[in-house]
Amino acid sequence: MSQTLGDDQTREANQTSQGDPAARQGWETRPPAAKSAARTRAEAWLAEFEAALTARDPDRAAALFATTSFWRDLVAFTWNLKTVEDRDGVADLVRATAADTGAHDFHLTAEPTETDGVVEAWLGFETTAGRGRGHLRLVDEGAWTLLTTLHELKGHEEPSGHRRPKGAEHGADPDRTTWRESRDAEAAELGRTRQPYVVVVGGGQGGIALGARLRQLGVPHVVLDAHARPGDQWRGRYKSLCLHDPVWYDHLPYLDFPRNWPVFAPKDKIADWLEMYTKVMEINYWSSSTCRSASYDERTGEWTVLVDRDGEQVELRPRQLVLATGMAGKPNVPELPGQDRFRGEQHHSSRHPGPDAYRGKRAVVIGSNNSAFDICGALWEVGADVTMVQRSSTHIAKSDSLMELSLAPLYSEEAVEAGITTQQADLVFASQPYRIMDRFQRPACEAMRERDADFYARLAAAGFRHDFGDDDSGLFMKYLRRGSGYYIDVGAADLVADGRVALAHGQVAELTEDAVLLADGTALPADLVVYATGYGSMNGWAADLISQEVADKVGKVWGVGSDTTKDPGPWEGELRNMWKPTQQEALWFHGGNLHQSRHYSLYLALQLKARFEGVPTPVYGLQEVHHTT
Repeated sequence: MSQTLGDDQTREANQTSQGDPAARQGWETRPPAAKSAARTRAEAWLAEFEAALTARDPDRAAALFATTSFWRDLVAFTWNLKTVEDRDGVADLVRATAADTGAHDFHLTAEPTETDGVVEAWLGFETTAGRGRGHLRLVDEGAWTLLTTLHELKGHEEPSGHRRPKGAEHGADPDRTTWRESRDAEAAELGRTRQPYVVVVGGGQGGIALGARLRQLGVPHVVLDAHARPGDQWRGRYKSLCLHDPVWYDHLPYLDFPRNWPVFAPKDKIADWLEMYTKVMEINYWSSSTCRSASYDERTGEWTVLVDRDGEQVELRPRQLVLATGMAGKPNVPELPGQDRFRGEQHHSSRHPGPDAYRGKRAVVIGSNNSAFDICGALWEVGADVTMVQRSSTHIAKSDSLMELSLAPLYSEEAVEAGITTQQADLVFASQPYRIMDRFQRPACEAMRERDADFYARLAAAGFRHDFGDDDSGLFMKYLRRGSGYYIDVGAADLVADGRVALAHGQVAELTEDAVLLADGTALPADLVVYATGYGSMNGWAADLISQEVADKVGKVWGVGSDTTKDPGPWEGELRNMWKPTQQEALWFHGGNLHQSRHYSLYLALQLKARFEGVPTPVYGLQEVHHTT
């Protein structure tokens, strides 16, 4: 997440992104009367860009961009999440979208900044359908990066601020309906006498964040989850689990964590917050509700979603179906010879109950990423004899170093004090195109390598196989590319470095009655085997709930096509299938960490709202399918 960039041009652009704190206090705070050189350049560019769009002249618009350049659009122009590159890409986007978009009134929303010839500016604009916000970086050749985002739909704005509902109905009314009565009536009707427009399968942080957005936009929805209470997805995990991302990065839409919330929240605290949030935000949340199947009728444009709601069989017929079942997909549980004769206990890390029952036991944890380290650490603390089996190289970033060297410029108490809002931080980060994000990350990785050199030397001496990614771009690029292969160290890595948790290498060949046997013949005695073996693609859920045909039709979910380990090419430009239209009509995927659930739920909700209201949504650049799993 580093804002430290990889070459002179990107470093200069990053420096300007920090800017003057006073210039970041509001989105519609127009710049002062006196014009700076940076403001003159930015205003001139915006005026010429608007003129080119109005004239529907793609070549004129493209000429305003640098030879190497990137335009990332989140819904505003494309009704998609789409990044185009260089002048040819810009020309193609303008050619396809300018007439329908009707973009106009481009203006600055804060005083631009300039460092070493790089101008950086926040901007606002309007389209035929809505209002947008954006971010621009200008170099001598023209625009180097442009971010355009849809913020709200005209005529369908959220009821907040000056538009907030009054709540009380003053006067005398013998037919008065209270808020409680209205909510009870909605709960009784929805799914029975009145169908939801959207069904969201999965009530974790992603489904809850999207449900909150849909509620504020007035979209009839139901969020389904098999657990008994919101937050049970967290309550049921191993007891030592805490968030590895800091609090400033993890806010949900509309309602920030309190100022005294811990930096790294324990799982049960997060669970209680999600339960509270679900109630306060009035999300139509069906707990103890398991989606059994879903099918789409191309003729009627409806889904048939069969739900077991606490023993009651309910048939829902939404127009839109969102799978918010977690970006990691289904657990990968290896099938190994001897699993049926192993006399101990074995389970995937997602079902690990915590360490208490294994005091004094011999535990073998297969894997060396986040869950594996957390579980190893907790087992060691209760006195278990623990062995980690490392099958492939892992990147480890120490939590303090990651926070200070990578996250702090945008997500920290210092950033808050400098006037950087969560929304602005999200947009700064979104303004970094995936194609060059590795340059943004690499300097922070190098700084971590130097700062924590002794730590990495100790790991190497213990035989731990460590890497900084295929191209030394570190943790966040691994997360985007493959969703695995890393650990944010909160202490357990020292146990491996010091030998208190034993380390073995290689693939597991089989299980015996009382041991894990590796391919090289090494036998690891075990009373417990934990498969910290990760997760598959989210379209595995589509295969189970809908069909394998539909899963293959939409293809692999997650990854950007970087042609690095576990992220095969070709280049995609955006995360595959996330928060945007897929090849299956009316099927969407939503998930990711708390930051992504917060930020991208807005763009998904706006796409759904537009379809609900009958707003035309011509999609530019619908993603092609290159990989099915």
